[in-house]
Amino acid sequence: MFSSQLLKWYDRHGRKNLPWQRESDPYKIWVSEIMLQQTQVATVIPYFERFIKRFPTISELAAGDIDEVLHLWTGLGYYARARNLHRAAREICSQHEGSFPSEVEKVYQLPGIGRSTAHAILTFAFGQKLPILDGNVKRVLTRQHRVHGWPGEKRIEERLWKIASNMTPAERTADYTQAIMDLGATVCLRRRPLCGGCPVANTCLAKKHNEQDRLPTPGPRRHKPIRSVSMVMVQKDHSVLLEQRPPSGIWGGLWSFPELEPAIDPSLYMSTRFGLAIDAGKKWATLRHSFTHFHLDITPIPATLRKADNRIMENPGLVWYNLTEPDARGLAAPVKKLLDKLG
Repeated sequence: MFSSQLLKWYDRHGRKNLPWQRESDPYKIWVSEIMLQQTQVATVIPYFERFIKRFPTISELAAGDIDEVLHLWTGLGYYARARNLHRAAREICSQHEGSFPSEVEKVYQLPGIGRSTAHAILTFAFGQKLPILDGNVKRVLTRQHRVHGWPGEKRIEERLWKIASNMTPAERTADYTQAIMDLGATVCLRRRPLCGGCPVANTCLAKKHNEQDRLPTPGPRRHKPIRSVSMVMVQKDHSVLLEQRPPSGIWGGLWSFPELEPAIDPSLYMSTRFGLAIDAGKKWATLRHSFTHFHLDITPIPATLRKADNRIMENPGLVWYNLTEPDARGLAAPVKKLLDKLG
């Protein structure tokens, strides 16, 4: 009953013209599913289209430079997704002859692909009957079945997986999967769900008990600590110095301004670390960037170059980034914002 009512609603109101729905290419479906993690559809569409235009196949992505991959991801956030996408493309080329595998166990082994993402790809690309459990689906099922307890808890999550598996129909599985995601994204909203327009409101136990605003049960509240850093923006002519960050950790592999603790003198730091003599200017207003687990307060410090050490040009982890003719490299969102302001 639930699936039939949902599919009738989907036939009239579901999303059927998204760029990755136009064909059942597992590569494009995979890219879209990775981009859609933690990110809304409207934000993803232009990124997806630019990405596929540049890397239309798995083999071209595998052969691509990680800098360009990260550049196309700039502003989308959660950059580990892009690094894992690139790594997985190379694994697919080396281990699966460049074709996305259709066996679920092989998909599980690819970097950056969890259980729900793997199931979504195999459902949409190959028509396999596999349940999914992304955030939208968790919300719908939690309310439908009045499941109390934080879905992030293993016991609750496993219960939801069983419900999802039991409710996924053998026929029109891909349409059902898209329908339940659409329902969570457009009707069964996190705050103020639109129960009046819900096709399965008559079977929703949370609505019956007037608990739709209390479910899913929220997770434990976490206090986000604040970390403070300074970023030195050293300019030379129409260029500014950028440094590539380590491959893992925050903004792994992206390019950023040299970063230091706020108490450290920027002129002494740049001289000692890079052999640069600079004149530091007045600090700009602090810029806050929030991550999942903490806030980062960035104090930008503009500076002009007085004297440069030739070692800068010999270091592959450093570059004079041209502000008027920028090249393609991965930049974190706040760095991109500061570069735009400098330019």
